[in-house]
Amino acid sequence: MVATSCREDELVVPTEYDIIGDEKLDGSLRGFYLVNEGNMGSNKCTLDYYDYHTGLYSRNFYAERNPNVIKELGDVGNDIGIYGSKLYVVVNCSHKVEVLDAHSGIRHGQIDIPNCRYIRFHRGKAYVSSYVGPVLIDPNAPKGAVYEVDTLSLAVTRKVSVGYQPEEMEIVDDYMYVANSGGYRAPNYDNTVSVIQMVDFKQVQQIPVGINLHRLKKDRYNKLWVTSRGDYQSRPSRLYVMQKKPGFNQMVVTDTIPVACSNMAFFGDYMYYYATEWNNYSATNTITYGIIDVRTKEKISDNFITDGTEKDITIPYGIAIHPETGDIFVTDAKNYVSSGTLYCFRPDGKKKWSVRTGDIPAHITFLKNE
Repeated sequence: MVATSCREDELVVPTEYDIIGDEKLDGSLRGFYLVNEGNMGSNKCTLDYYDYHTGLYSRNFYAERNPNVIKELGDVGNDIGIYGSKLYVVVNCSHKVEVLDAHSGIRHGQIDIPNCRYIRFHRGKAYVSSYVGPVLIDPNAPKGAVYEVDTLSLAVTRKVSVGYQPEEMEIVDDYMYVANSGGYRAPNYDNTVSVIQMVDFKQVQQIPVGINLHRLKKDRYNKLWVTSRGDYQSRPSRLYVMQKKPGFNQMVVTDTIPVACSNMAFFGDYMYYYATEWNNYSATNTITYGIIDVRTKEKISDNFITDGTEKDITIPYGIAIHPETGDIFVTDAKNYVSSGTLYCFRPDGKKKWSVRTGDIPAHITFLKNE
């Protein structure tokens, strides 16, 4: 009977609430969503929400808002984004993008995309990077792809092949840039950024950058900042800068910044970053934080946390910055198998508050007022 029972017969875990009290009633943002990845194979991807109007942090509210959805969000939440009135949650190992109403959290439907990774939006379309092949380390793993999705019908409209195991993407001047990792083909990593012409949705170039690429984000000047995870042995993580030179239509690599970088967020002219750099030889992580001036490309601080709170963070796993106040959010994955923590720091680097999250808190997106 258990095997054949419906979702309504199962226990729906109620939403948990914590009072934060950090209200902001005069800004343009209503709150933010945080997706917790959950362990691979555990079906524990969950969604948290903080409301700036009430000062309440809601933990794992998807099940309560969608009691008839079997298996809830799914297996491994890998990215999150808001476009228009819809919230998109990329669920990697469930091979889908969940689409919700951004203000109510009620499910609209899903987009089926194999081994999906990250999402971006442009002119009424959503773009999702995909490893395409199964979740498996394989020296013969196929090339990945980027899928185009119509945000009204939620139908896949186009697809373009890129490099091996593509990760983050950005769009600048009607060209999309995609970081290819080749992670499934280790130690034969990919080292390129694919360039897609958006008009006809074709790959027109692959630019060599660095091995095992991951993050790719643009600053306010449309320069691209690209991270390499290295090979976890003799080739360290590095940060690269791509930009257009006079007379060139496409981006070129102009700088290599000698710092490890796992993730980054921009506020004004500054890039805030952290690195959790794993080494197979020592079987340890080296954790660092810093600030880079995007105009000069110089590191101006070795740590954006100024009150010693970084000692409480076990594994930094996500970063975001409030676009109006400059508050800095850092997530802590702890031991990867139990509840994590979300930290909020003031712009001066002092801790403002923290709250318990789901397992492996990772990705944040901000919600505007209706």
